[in-house]
Order: sequence, then structure tokens, then C-alpha cells
Amino acid sequence: MTSTPVRIGIIGSGAVGGFYGLMLARAGFDVHFLLRSDYARVRDQGLTLDSARHGAVSMKVQVYNDAADLPPCDWLLVGAKATSNAELAPLIVQAAAPGAKVLLLQNGLGVEEQLRPALREDMHLLGGLCFICVSRQAPGVIRHQALGAVNVGYHSGPAAHDDRRGIVDAAAQLFHAAGLDSQAMDDLGLARWQKLVWNVPYNGLSVLLRASTTPLMGDADSRALIQALMGEVVQGAQACGYAVDDDYAAHLLRVTQQMPDYWPSMYHDHVQQRPLELQAIYAEPLARARAAGCHLPRIEALYQALSFIDRANRQG
Repeated sequence: MTSTPVRIGIIGSGAVGGFYGLMLARAGFDVHFLLRSDYARVRDQGLTLDSARHGAVSMKVQVYNDAADLPPCDWLLVGAKATSNAELAPLIVQAAAPGAKVLLLQNGLGVEEQLRPALREDMHLLGGLCFICVSRQAPGVIRHQALGAVNVGYHSGPAAHDDRRGIVDAAAQLFHAAGLDSQAMDDLGLARWQKLVWNVPYNGLSVLLRASTTPLMGDADSRALIQALMGEVVQGAQACGYAVDDDYAAHLLRVTQQMPDYWPSMYHDHVQQRPLELQAIYAEPLARARAAGCHLPRIEALYQALSFIDRANRQG
């Protein structure tokens, strides 16, 4: 008796969704991609990956521009930005098989809480934190510069507490089978605060200072600002009851120093005049820290500056 093959849907097939979906498809999984603007190109020519770690990959893939056409999927990986979750929710539900597992490959805080009410009760919701340098170079063309790990935690759903780790481990095994690092996380909230230690300074400063990671790290003033912002994220996490180690920021600085020069995703959103992920990466952490009696003045100033830039950019 053979087991039924796992069917995976990719909702939002830009840089993140496209990379992980293509790696899973290359590993032999039954992967289905839902696209918008890139649909015609990917339908005709497939997805192309230029990876510093995995080499050149080009594949014809199963692609759709209407969620109603997707077969029911056991796993749904959401690679679209959190700014579009409200409009994505009905598509996710439409593509979900009974008992489907939805994995949010998104940055920031509150993204699971935002999406959960729109899902069916039988659906499992997980969070995935991607540690990767990847960008969309052109329609259907993805550049992967470094890293690639996905850490996974269970957020909510019908699974009993003892069964949740098995679901998380199953998600990690999917990525392992595709040649990618993946770890199960016991505390998704802690992991999301840890990811913010990197995202808050580098994403925001790339837009504010129009600089990628190498010049930001190479200038004494911008590096000092990065360290100060990281310190505030750690302070906010600790005020909210998450034990982010004081040395974690220093670890991320060392990792970034060894990375190739990288433009964070928020900079690409700014250049393309797309909405910036300000709610999940800045407003939500600030609100949670404030509720815990913790004021984060540098992050608040950065958030206010980015809000002005974002409004002016999209009105222009």
C-alpha cells in the first residue's frame, strides 16, 4: 500500500515563494504555483533560478492565475507579503484540502493573528521564518545570493498539543528533502522577535538611506545606528516576555558581515512603489512593547520616517 503524494500550493510566487516552490518541485514534490503578474511568462517559460548555492535551475512548473483552478493542496506556502493577507485569505481557503497546513513565509509580528480568523477551523496555521538573500530579477527569474534556511513553528489549529510537533517536523522534512536547512521552533513568538532584530534595522535603513548591507555595515555611523536599533528590538522582546539573548544582535552582525552585498526586500518594494510592510515589522512590535511599558524611540522614529516615505512614494 503506497501513501498518497503530498500536494503543495505556493501562494505568492515572487522571490521567496518562487525559490522555495522551485526547490521543492526540483526535489520531486507535486507543487502548484498561483501567480498574478508573472503568470504568462512562467506558464510559457517556467521558473528560472540563479543560485550561488544550488546553481542554475530552470523548470516548467504547474502554474495558475485563478485559485479556483488549483487542486486541493495539503500544504500551502504563503510567500506573498503580509500587506496582502486580507485579499489572499479567500484564495488560501479555496485552495486548501481538508486539514490543510498553511505555512506563512512572512516577516514581522501579528501575521498569523491577522490571517487566522479567515481560515477554516480544520486548517493548521504555521509560521515560517526564512533566513535567505533572494530577490526577483525579472518576471519568473529569481536570484539567490546566500543562505536559505526556514525555521518553522506551529501557531494554531485543531491539532492537540502533543501532535503539533509532528506537523512542524513534517514541514521541516519537506525542506530537508529539497536540500534546505530547516529547524522546528518550540516558541514561534520568540522566533519572530529574533527575526525582527535583523529586519527592523536593515529593511528600514535600506529605504531611508538608500543603501544595501555592505555600505551600511562599512560606515561607522550607520553601523552604530544598526546596533542601536537591534538593541531596542531585544529590549522590546524582553519587555514582552521573550528571552532574546543580549548577544543575539552581535551574532546577526557577524552573519551580515559575511553575507554578500544585499538589498533587503523592503527596498525592492519601495523601488516598485509597492506598500511597505510597516505594520508587521514596525507598528505591531512598537504597540506590543508600548503595552508592556517599553518605549523604543529609535524604532519609532524610523517607523515615522518610513511612513512618510511610503505615502509620498505611492502617491507619486
